[in-house]
Amino acid sequence: MVKEINESLNGIEAIFLDLDGTIYLGDELIEGAIDFLNRLGSRGIARFFLSNNSSKSVAQYLHKLHGMGIDASKDEILLSTHDLLAWLSKEGVSKTYLVGTEGMREMLEERGLDTESTDPEFVVLGYDTEVTYEKLAVASVHLHKGVPMVSSHPDMVCPSPEGGLPDTGAYMALFEATTGVRPVHVCGKPNKDMILHKIEEMGLSPSNCAMVGDRLYTDMEMAERAGVNGILVLSGEATREDLVGSGMSPSLVVDSVSSLAT
Repeated sequence: MVKEINESLNGIEAIFLDLDGTIYLGDELIEGAIDFLNRLGSRGIARFFLSNNSSKSVAQYLHKLHGMGIDASKDEILLSTHDLLAWLSKEGVSKTYLVGTEGMREMLEERGLDTESTDPEFVVLGYDTEVTYEKLAVASVHLHKGVPMVSSHPDMVCPSPEGGLPDTGAYMALFEATTGVRPVHVCGKPNKDMILHKIEEMGLSPSNCAMVGDRLYTDMEMAERAGVNGILVLSGEATREDLVGSGMSPSLVVDSVSSLAT
């Protein structure tokens, strides 16, 4: 770890940024986020945008970021769906039944996966903001028949200005209550490989990298697993009270990204 990391981020060469709750909240930018990103650019600190939210494709994330005035490229977007695709490829899976959005379906089908198989090898669960009862019912039937499930990420809630919204973890609880089935694997944060492959690709040491996010059980947990500096922002889900009871020790705690790289 960088010795005594502070808000200046001295010694940090690459920074991994959660999106919802860290850079924006719903459709509103966190105050000072653009200036923070500009400071990273002026100092030559590489930045990557991470999200466990599998409801959108890379193209949709780019559209949203560009619409907010953030000049991001596709190579800077790292999603839980990428981690899921890597896992499905490693397992040799080609036939799935997807409970997910059309944006997620697009990413899976671009890799040659059947997402509406009547004889799936896996039920794939994403953050489905377009969920229908039919999808839940068909997936439940497959699970009752012994088809295993894999999930894109574990998040229980998706932050919004009005409060937490049901996320993939809530759907996981629904399927467990209905069928007794839990996923055999959960992708995305806090799996350390989501960022370590990029760190290794750049030839950097994890100790000179940082993960910035608003969640303890995904963002900060992944930072600990990967050996990078964890910077908790209090602009999204986690509070100081949550931190006290968590047993976790982020490298730095700040109100928002607006105070970083100053």
